[in-house]
Amino acid sequence: MIQIDELKFDEKGLIPAIVVDAVSKRVLTLAYMNKESLKVSMEKELTCFWSRSRNELWLKGETSGNYQHIVSITADCDKDALVVMVEPEGPACHLGTTSCFENPVFQSEDRHEFSYEGLMDLLHGRKVEKKEGSYTTYLFEKGLDKILKKIGEESTEVIIAAKAEDKKETIYEIADLAYHVMVLMTETGITLEDIHKELASRHVIDHKVKQEKMT
Repeated sequence: MIQIDELKFDEKGLIPAIVVDAVSKRVLTLAYMNKESLKVSMEKELTCFWSRSRNELWLKGETSGNYQHIVSITADCDKDALVVMVEPEGPACHLGTTSCFENPVFQSEDRHEFSYEGLMDLLHGRKVEKKEGSYTTYLFEKGLDKILKKIGEESTEVIIAAKAEDKKETIYEIADLAYHVMVLMTETGITLEDIHKELASRHVIDHKVKQEKMT
């Protein structure tokens, strides 16, 4: 762990802080901290910034209730910028949007960004709008039993591929299984955040099993 005094603040005593959702990994906002606000952030485990317009400390969520609970703070290689991983309670932007970065400037025609959140949004859209000819819509129309049957089939195919030690096929089948599990999640109202919280709450401990030799 580096110390605050090792960080490089600019001539105004500020350092940029890029705030990122710890679950979705989406960039939420860019703000600035000084030494005092950084200390407050670390003590309270809540983002606290220096407001350049009001010239004062600003504890995010103090008036709106949209607190950002800090998971970690990491400095870059030059120690003059921070990435703050958070679990947000509400929108990051004062306009009420999840992120301050909502205005596309450029999108490659050949490369497309993938995220589990984006896939879940697409699945939810298929469940609500029921696009004709869509396999996902077909699953939702058939209902829970069909979805569960597909999960069973895909699980078996993962086992077969893994047993054959075929890495490429195993990856393919795991992706199929993950997709169908996410369809199930959408069907039953389970979110990615629900799964994240469940996994985060668990503590994995390795136990050594002692076997007594029979004499």
